[in-house]
Amino acid sequence: MSDFEANIKDLKSAVDEAVELLDLDKKRSDLAELDSKMQMDDFWSDNKVASEVSKKHAGLKKLIDPWQELEDQVAELADFAKMHDKSLHDELIQRLTKAKAKFDDLKSQLKFQGEYDSSNALISIHAGAGGTDAQDWAGMLLRMYSRWAEQNDFKAQLLHESKGEQAGVKSVTMKIEGQFACGWLRGEHGVHRLVRLSPFNSAGSRETSFAMVEVLPELDDDQQVELDESDLKIDVYRASGHGGQSVNTTDSAVRITHVPTGVKVAIQNERSQLQNKETALKVLASKLQQLAKEQQQEKLAELKGPNQEAAWGNQIRSYVLHPYTSVKDARTKHEEKDAQAVLDGKLGPLLEAYLEYSIK
Repeated sequence: MSDFEANIKDLKSAVDEAVELLDLDKKRSDLAELDSKMQMDDFWSDNKVASEVSKKHAGLKKLIDPWQELEDQVAELADFAKMHDKSLHDELIQRLTKAKAKFDDLKSQLKFQGEYDSSNALISIHAGAGGTDAQDWAGMLLRMYSRWAEQNDFKAQLLHESKGEQAGVKSVTMKIEGQFACGWLRGEHGVHRLVRLSPFNSAGSRETSFAMVEVLPELDDDQQVELDESDLKIDVYRASGHGGQSVNTTDSAVRITHVPTGVKVAIQNERSQLQNKETALKVLASKLQQLAKEQQQEKLAELKGPNQEAAWGNQIRSYVLHPYTSVKDARTKHEEKDAQAVLDGKLGPLLEAYLEYSIK
């Protein structure tokens, strides 16, 4: 067997293993089932359901197609290799190199084996200890995740925002939509600490601020826990903040409290009270799903986990802007020296480091 044939065999073996780990055969079956649904004459009779099916179809296709193309390329290379045609040698080497590069690019998906890694992400940020500085810090984190999403072809949508009195936000919830959004961001769940010279006091003293970041998957309708209407307390109020004046003219914002657990969700993004209620119910279902999972696995009674309080000693990551600049993750020990670049959305190395850490 020539070196070229051996390299092809090794690549095919690696691709086959990856396809099995990703359970692509099941995903292909799911895609075919969705194809059948979309071909039905009454498919668009329910626009909401049709839209969800179309979105799921597009997501699966985006995942499957590159792997299918790679499988086809490797199979074709194997067929050419059997021909032992020396005139094709240089071209085949180039094609093998490209196939290997494509595999290297795609195999990052193997890190996303969590139950909800392929879901969209719901991110909530809450200002912790530190007063106005902490509210400003929560606003900086909102900007950081929004920039990361923009730079990496994810769609960020603000769902609810409670502004700080002087700066930043007290709390905010956003959805980040795209392939493996929750997988990429799940490691951001926890307390984030900022050290800097405060712009909010005349002395310009060095201050430490904290914010709690919660990351939850956006669940499909068939994944959601069932909500009993009798367990829900629903309040409506006038929206404020983003959305324009017309958002503020009606009681369109919705706050839903799950009375048995005390979990609350507030949404004000849409002008329609009904749309905000539907979104709030989806976010609440995700929070309750996470709560049930944590109670089952760790016997916890609190949704936010063991590091609930956004204060000293609980941080997963520290961002230092004075007297030097650094961003260091307490779990992975990964450190980035250019803190401003991270705050401008360059989160890739930190996210990659957590993915490597989480699968060890």
